[in-house]
Amino acid sequence: MIDHLSRVDGTRVLADLHALRAIGAYKTGVHKPTFSEPHIRSLQWLEQRLPEAGLTGEIDGIGNVLGISTKPGPKLLAGSHLESQNYAGWLDGPLGVVYALEAARVINRDPNMNGAVEVASWCDEEAHFGHFLGSRSYVGGVTEADIDAARDRNSGKSMRDALREAGLAGRARARCERGRHIGYLEAHIEQGETLESSGLGIGIVTSIVGIWQYRIAFTGEQNHAGTTRMAIRRDAGLALARFCVDIDDRFPAACGPRTVWTTGRITLDPGAPSIIPGAAEMLFQIRDDDPAVIARLEDLLRSMAAEVDKQGRCSVAVERIRTGAPAMMDISFQEAIEQASATFAGGRSLRMPSGAGHDAQTLATVMPAGMLFVPSIGGISHHWTENTADADIVTGAEVFVEACRRLLAR
Repeated sequence: MIDHLSRVDGTRVLADLHALRAIGAYKTGVHKPTFSEPHIRSLQWLEQRLPEAGLTGEIDGIGNVLGISTKPGPKLLAGSHLESQNYAGWLDGPLGVVYALEAARVINRDPNMNGAVEVASWCDEEAHFGHFLGSRSYVGGVTEADIDAARDRNSGKSMRDALREAGLAGRARARCERGRHIGYLEAHIEQGETLESSGLGIGIVTSIVGIWQYRIAFTGEQNHAGTTRMAIRRDAGLALARFCVDIDDRFPAACGPRTVWTTGRITLDPGAPSIIPGAAEMLFQIRDDDPAVIARLEDLLRSMAAEVDKQGRCSVAVERIRTGAPAMMDISFQEAIEQASATFAGGRSLRMPSGAGHDAQTLATVMPAGMLFVPSIGGISHHWTENTADADIVTGAEVFVEACRRLLAR
């Protein structure tokens, strides 16, 4: 019998997602950076809908929204985020918030259901001011000094100014009440092509990768591009380019089966065509769910830098600027998603790691956590063409709500 299990309104889920898509619309996606006017309107949209799910809540002092239930019984926390990358997709974040809202509507209003789903929208998962600021604040990992120091990565605006302009200055920040929740469940688009290419409907996340980021600085000698012989140049830009190629040549022998690495930004100083760069810098990132693999690759990175130093033309400094511990998803949450998938997705599910970071890895430091993926068309994300078929969105909502039911009924 399925009737008593699912009262998900697929039309309502799609309407909610399209309502959020219309706020800050850009082409077929959205542009709503953290604390922008479209982001704040999206938070207000959610705040206004909490009563439909038997919840109360408001935007807190860092831009989180927490919908709280007074219904007796166990509480399950669920959600995601509502800001976006710049000129990006419409489902990255909102999908998980709307699924959580739908689960709360269905479960919290069910008199035969013990317990409740509480809804969260975490601020700045997309790291405009800092990675996972909202969820880290909730678990006690963000100080007032951290907020003082935070700056928008594009404009340089201080977070304090952004909070004031958004009308959030002086508000208290919501904090986790240890023991209140049986755990945290988050849904997200896959942001890859594994599910779609395999004809699957649901991804059951087993782990979330850790993200380590580095600033690698090369120092040579600035000089005239026309009068300095090639044999005596100390070109920091050339040293950087060779280093990038060397990484791709040498990392495969030391990496794990799912390790990825990316050089995301390169800058040359002074950056003029008639001047040999005296300095160059690259921002470099490694992702894996095994800390031992990361440690091995970092050691290799530093030994490669030492080799360049020994050559004598340029010096290299490797600075680790971000460490993100990987997180394992709770096995009982994985089982609940798998059982729900058997009922509503014909068992077309796959246990898989997440190559992207998510708020669930922050919540996993204080409570059991799980994640559910739905397919991404073409594997595209962080771009305005990001999309998922309506049928996959609705199926994902049904699986998500049923997983919530099973977790609360344990």
